[in-house]
Amino acid sequence: MVAVIASQHFEELCQNDEEREDIEIEDASQISTNLEFVPPGVEVPFRDISSTYHTPIPDAIKLGDPCILGVDEAGRGPVLGAMVYALSYCLKSYADKLPSFGFADSKQLTHAIRMDLFSRICNNGTLPEDLELFNNIGWGTRIMTARDISSGMLRSQTGRVYNLNEQAHDATISLINEVLAMGVNVTEVYVDTVGPPASYQAKLSRYFPSIKLIVTKKADSLFPIVSVASICAKVTRDISLICRDESDGTWGSGYPSDGKTTKWLKGTLDPVFGWSNVVRFSWQTTKDLLEKNEGAITVDWSNQESADLRQSAFQSTGYWIGKLVTSEF
Repeated sequence: MVAVIASQHFEELCQNDEEREDIEIEDASQISTNLEFVPPGVEVPFRDISSTYHTPIPDAIKLGDPCILGVDEAGRGPVLGAMVYALSYCLKSYADKLPSFGFADSKQLTHAIRMDLFSRICNNGTLPEDLELFNNIGWGTRIMTARDISSGMLRSQTGRVYNLNEQAHDATISLINEVLAMGVNVTEVYVDTVGPPASYQAKLSRYFPSIKLIVTKKADSLFPIVSVASICAKVTRDISLICRDESDGTWGSGYPSDGKTTKWLKGTLDPVFGWSNVVRFSWQTTKDLLEKNEGAITVDWSNQESADLRQSAFQSTGYWIGKLVTSEF
């Protein structure tokens, strides 16, 4: 069951951006905790280290064959867990067949259907068409952990803040470059936008001037190859969060608007360390909970050297609560 959350504050999605959007989230109770299928690229137990995975080039794609590629993400808004960027690619001549397999925007599909489609892409099925998908579709994922997302967004005053949009852009650029480096002849790229489509498309065009680029909203609904990437990203995100579960399935969807998620955050807040690395400390939700909790202990960093130690400690452990105090005592 899909719930539509309208007019959610986008500051929790991309912090400094003023843009807002409707967020679609799935009822966490509909997501099975069965781990019979774990996507390639997800380690069990899940480690708090950002990582990238690419499949080998599918057998149907030969050197020089023109291919199209789609990019989408999952987990941009939640306060819990990783954000996952994914791409998928196939022959231009094969792209028209994708809708016949049921590929659509991952948010419009149930978790069970997404799992079925993704497992078939990974050749984890039993039907002849499973092998067809495996032989024709290549894909890759970039898992960006909550710790690394927050580490970039909470850099000290001497460092430039690495906001969520920049992290997303860099993940997309890296994934595309890695596929090109494998020797895939990508001639067209379709991307679900992050921020204003025109400026993002212009940025990507500077990196990939010889490739036809389309950046637009709702690309996962418009282009089947983006729909495939959307499913890869969503299933990878879901399974990575299940592998990292500290709540026995009670923490909900991970979105700030989910009462189960905020209840879990309030109930597990440590007065010194806050939470573990699964929580995004850079989200306004967590900042508010820490500042409003009378039991939380404030750490005053009295000089810049201490502030740099703070940042180093956070990058190593994911734990810190406090603020920089610039005045001398």
